[in-house]
Amino acid sequence: MCPLCKAGASEFEAVKAAKKKGFDTNSDLYAIIYSAVVVVIVAFLLAGVSSVLKPMQDANIELDKKKQILASLNIKDVADAAAEYEKYIEFDYIVNSKGEVLPTKKGDGFAVENDDINEDNLPLYKANVNGAIKYIVPMTGNGLWGGIWGYIALNDDCNTIYGVYFSHASETPGLGAEIAGDKFQARFTEVVKDKDGKEIVKKVYEENGEVALTVEKGKKADAAYHIDAVSGATLTCNGVDDMFKRKLAPYYNYLNNVKVAGEPEDLDDENFAGEDAGEETLGEDIEGAFETEDENVESETGDEQVTEDASVQVNEEI
Repeated sequence: MCPLCKAGASEFEAVKAAKKKGFDTNSDLYAIIYSAVVVVIVAFLLAGVSSVLKPMQDANIELDKKKQILASLNIKDVADAAAEYEKYIEFDYIVNSKGEVLPTKKGDGFAVENDDINEDNLPLYKANVNGAIKYIVPMTGNGLWGGIWGYIALNDDCNTIYGVYFSHASETPGLGAEIAGDKFQARFTEVVKDKDGKEIVKKVYEENGEVALTVEKGKKADAAYHIDAVSGATLTCNGVDDMFKRKLAPYYNYLNNVKVAGEPEDLDDENFAGEDAGEETLGEDIEGAFETEDENVESETGDEQVTEDASVQVNEEI
């Protein structure tokens, strides 16, 4: 019975809602399909944008790397880092821990990623700063919260430090992050004096080839190898110290060879150092030099043999 008009239930007729034609937009299936379509469309759009921007991203990464290398040469805040890099970096190549130069063309050393650096794949940069030769060694390590990396530039004696650059992924601001600051990095190039007034320049290697460069808090007896650590950043500075020991040691044999005997002549080849080095490799030049030397030896041996044969023949005739 209707509570308002007191009509009986038999006098009412149930009205059924008409079924909607097409897909039910209120169903769970519709929500799932709609979401899936939106996700696929957005994914394709993002992939397209990423592929379009990748060349620019790669170019920016390369430019930043060049800025870091230049910073180790104390060349900072330049307007055109790419041009400055070409101006100062004569070439980059790859050596190994045995002191050998690997088959290399210009750009190969720069192309080596940090994760790919090992004892058989050591990128090295040669720079010319106002007529003075510098050698730049890349380094990677671990800080307190993440990765740390940098470059150290050595003078032409392959030992004394000309400049450094360090950076980090996630060290603590005001503490470990200070390794990227000018104050800490200046400690590597400051010239101190001993008790006799003699100037002491910071160095990397001892005479026996051991990496003696150390980052520790407080003054040490041998100032030539000691860098004062950042206060309150012991673990980060320990990471920097460990990075020196592990990453600089494999370069000693090659740098010592350069110091004692000079660079291989092939490194000064115009084609290798210039723009036309695309298809010519350092390894081919070295191999050619050895082949030429072998030919000379064979020629000399042949001449000696001819002389000996002639002498024998004369003796027999007599």
